[in-house]
Amino acid sequence: MDSLDRRRTQPAQTNAEAPLRETASQTAGPYVHIGCLPNAADVRGIYSNDLTVNRILPNAPITISGKVFEGDNIICKDVMLEFWHADETGCYDNGIWHRSITNSTSGLFSINTQMPGKTKTGEGKWLAPFVSVWITARGINLGLLTRIYFPDHESVLHEDPHMNLIPESRRLTLMAKLVNGGYYFDIHLQGPNETVFFDV
Repeated sequence: MDSLDRRRTQPAQTNAEAPLRETASQTAGPYVHIGCLPNAADVRGIYSNDLTVNRILPNAPITISGKVFEGDNIICKDVMLEFWHADETGCYDNGIWHRSITNSTSGLFSINTQMPGKTKTGEGKWLAPFVSVWITARGINLGLLTRIYFPDHESVLHEDPHMNLIPESRRLTLMAKLVNGGYYFDIHLQGPNETVFFDV
């Protein structure tokens, strides 16, 4: 039995025992570009097309764009984001999924999609329209989940039971801004403006 086989069947006596084995959380990356969106990252010859949407939208009237920032307010330029939301009627059976990366020069991400409709909790309470966002990058071993809410639905937001779990002073970190006809949403991973992340 070689040393690696022994490590698989017996606990290590010391952290210095060789060969050291990777844990699941140490294997995050560089799949962001190579495995998921190589063409968007200008890595050619892996897939003919990147998987970026779950269905072609005949009408995608809204654009959501923004940047991801580190704790020191430095723009992250190597991030993959996945977006999932209900369709315009509030139904997830025909929900919409997107995958995007931040631009390696500007750090900007952007998707074209439809405004999601209102949905209900299992208890029948209305939730304001939102887009779920899953964020993965080097240095983030476990993906982060947040949401994008829209200023157009402010009246519903006051009744949203999920939004009401969040301290009022931090709710703005989940609100997109209407800029030049589109929605702008920055994500702050740390710092005084840290975005609210959901533990699910």
